[in-house]
Amino acid sequence: MPRRADAERNRTKILAAAREAFADPNATVSMAEVARRADVGMATLYRNFPGRRELLEALYTEEVDAICAAAGEVDGFVPWLRRFIAFSTGKRQIAAELLTHVDGTDPVFDGGRARVMAAGAPLLTAAQEAGTIRADLTLEQILDMVIAIARIHGDADYVGPILDAALAGLAPS
Repeated sequence: MPRRADAERNRTKILAAAREAFADPNATVSMAEVARRADVGMATLYRNFPGRRELLEALYTEEVDAICAAAGEVDGFVPWLRRFIAFSTGKRQIAAELLTHVDGTDPVFDGGRARVMAAGAPLLTAAQEAGTIRADLTLEQILDMVIAIARIHGDADYVGPILDAALAGLAPS
């Protein structure tokens, strides 16, 4: 059943406020803080997201949707990887908190990873066939490398050259 327009606006405001709050690695984000930032009442927040986990899952899923959509918007594999590192950096706190609530495998993470792999695979195949990316690397290996770089603490001036060096290493010798 489709949501009313005002209910959809409230959901969008809540997600935007939560995304901004969780982007601050030093912030301790409560549900009350999300409601305050979104300028909605607690009942509205809980009507949309019955608990913290549901809110975090919605944020994570939204970000996976964005990186998958980016695969069709960018011109090539390396630009998509640059979007992926921004995605990985931005979801660090969300994923870390979600992992505290998960035992073993989780459909949100497993489904998200599968979707990202499916979105990136054609880009990697095209780049490898064009001879711009080494053929001995899998998408999983490359994404693991990018995720490791995304975990490095530092601003863009610090992490950027590390990413550039790693991406240069993807080219065939």
